[in-house]
Amino acid sequence: MRINGLNKTTLLDYPGHVAAVLFTGGCNFKCPFCHNRDLVLEPDSQPLILEEEVFHFLKKRKGIITGVCITGGEPTLQPDLQEFLTKVKEIGLKVKLDTNGYRPEIVKEIISEGLVDYVAMDIKSCRTEYGTAAGRADMDVSKIEESLSCLLEGKVEYEFRTTVVKELHTEETMKEIGKWIYGCRAYYLQSYEENENVICRGFHAYTKEELENLKRMVESYVKHVEIRGV
Repeated sequence: MRINGLNKTTLLDYPGHVAAVLFTGGCNFKCPFCHNRDLVLEPDSQPLILEEEVFHFLKKRKGIITGVCITGGEPTLQPDLQEFLTKVKEIGLKVKLDTNGYRPEIVKEIISEGLVDYVAMDIKSCRTEYGTAAGRADMDVSKIEESLSCLLEGKVEYEFRTTVVKELHTEETMKEIGKWIYGCRAYYLQSYEENENVICRGFHAYTKEELENLKRMVESYVKHVEIRGV
């Protein structure tokens, strides 16, 4: 698997676990507010970490870390993802997958095969504005619907999350997202953060108070809503 980055220890990325985070290169979205520009646009320019090194580290740290978070880029683009996850599970570690949900067939497969314990799926926007937020003019929202419906079945722990950008997410947008994911277990509003690694700079974050207002509005449809990043 193409691994372009490793965060050896985190308490934030996998709820309830001390985890390592693996970053895969390449993505099928080009969200303008994405903060992993190089991984998305120029994955070949990034250093590669050999699988052997990764598994040596994971085996050595087992007992300190209890989980592995696979993120990106978009991990479901990796042709050998299932094989890699099988090896992680054989070590005895929990697996969390971060995904944009645009390859629902892969999401379904790894869930049915017991290769993932927690899925965090990004909800980029409401249905009508999804292509703009994802940076795809040819957006097929039905693929998002399929992954979303799969997770709502509750066969694996999951969360939905939206990076909230002032220029892209209005109150009406957030209301429509709330209706769309009605009944989900957990939904997180993540505050946008401008930095030098954003694909398109110039966006702005909502204030904490504004995010609290959006949170209260979404709670009309989703019981468990939290704010991250402020």
